[in-house]
Amino acid sequence: MAARRALITGISGQDGSYLAELLLGKGYEVFGIVRGSPTAPYANLAKVRDDLTLLQGDLLDQMTLLEAINTAEPDELYNLAATSFVPASWHQPVMTAQFTAVGVTAMLEAIRITNPGLRLYQASSSEIFGATTESPQSETAPFRPHTPYGVAKLYGHLMLAAYRERYGMHLSSGIAYNHESPRRPPEFVPRKVTRAAAAIKLGLQDELRVGDLAATRDWGFAGDFVQAMWLMLQQEVGGDYVIATGHSRSVGELIATAFGHVGLTPSDHVVVDPEFVRPPDPVPLVGDPTRARERLGWVPETSFADMIGEMIEADLALLSARASV
Repeated sequence: MAARRALITGISGQDGSYLAELLLGKGYEVFGIVRGSPTAPYANLAKVRDDLTLLQGDLLDQMTLLEAINTAEPDELYNLAATSFVPASWHQPVMTAQFTAVGVTAMLEAIRITNPGLRLYQASSSEIFGATTESPQSETAPFRPHTPYGVAKLYGHLMLAAYRERYGMHLSSGIAYNHESPRRPPEFVPRKVTRAAAAIKLGLQDELRVGDLAATRDWGFAGDFVQAMWLMLQQEVGGDYVIATGHSRSVGELIATAFGHVGLTPSDHVVVDPEFVRPPDPVPLVGDPTRARERLGWVPETSFADMIGEMIEADLALLSARASV
């Protein structure tokens, strides 16, 4: 029996690389779309680089999408390519809309033209809820995005539902809440915290400047979240699913966990900087993953403390290696 084939956009990112490892472990033949050279090194793919095929493509160039789909002939397509740092979308709102909203439509059209039976996973986001007044948020919570990123993600989310209804295609959206790992870029708060804790422990840094310690998020592990993505495409029909831990944690708790892992006292090193304080959310952004648990059988397996510990250890190794050069 021929191996199942999967095509992943954004394969070199955090989620794409974990998903590639998961699918290869399940015996899939994996293809990935990258905007750069297919022969370039991609750090997140170091473990599996020789086991997958990279293709050059761009979500805004429908011809390259069609070529990639025709080349890979996938059974499943995972669209994980998008700008991911929410604050930056205010500086590039037009590009965010083109890439994150219009790009999804181009992807849907490419599938409809080449193989409408292809199963698609679309990376949606908790940012589509934005300033919602309902907490926790399930799949039916009111949409109130308040950033260009959130608005663009909502466009893609609703377009997927429209194509699913009109054409009967197998399309699933994962409304993913914050998920972290050692592969997360350092501009994101959890990686900023773990990197700082490691640097202070190694004597490379004196303090960590942060905003509101009471601000909360629902943080999970990226390696767990990609399992939910795969499970969605194994169902008889597509659907929308909240992917979250269901637990809200504060920035203060995040810092305490990270600094405690390396034996540091946060109050000795952490400075609250008004420059980083943002207006509070109307209600906590915390997901209700009941549908994913009941229909997919998915539950996150990695604890918050274990995830932060893994990130800290990765940062200690990285910074130690740099310091020794």
